Amino acid sequence: MIYKFKSKAAGDLIMLGPNGDAMLRAIGREPEPKGIIEPAAMAAAISGIERAIAEDEAARAEAEREAAAEGRTLKPAEGIGLRQRLWPMAEMLRRAQAAEQPIVWGV
Repeated sequence: MIYKFKSKAAGDLIMLGPNGDAMLRAIGREPEPKGIIEPAAMAAAISGIERAIAEDEAARAEAEREAAAEGRTLKPAEGIGLRQRLWPMAEMLRRAQAAEQPIVWGV
């Protein structure tokens, strides 16, 4: 599945299924083919994204500390990190919230 998030306050944002699912879970929503994020819920959604990013980065830092304590080197992170994947949605949420416009997908 591909998600296409739309808002009058920002350009469209397209996410592949697994990334869109993870983002929706981070903001406290269940993945679904259609939906809306109302302006009143955007502050909580932004906080959810920031929390997910912080948890992801803390887990990586802990893994690096454990590896260093064991005298080994942790492999570099592969691919694009959660911060890079979720930043566009956080920006879209901020713009939509400022303009008091909803974000919709699947419609």
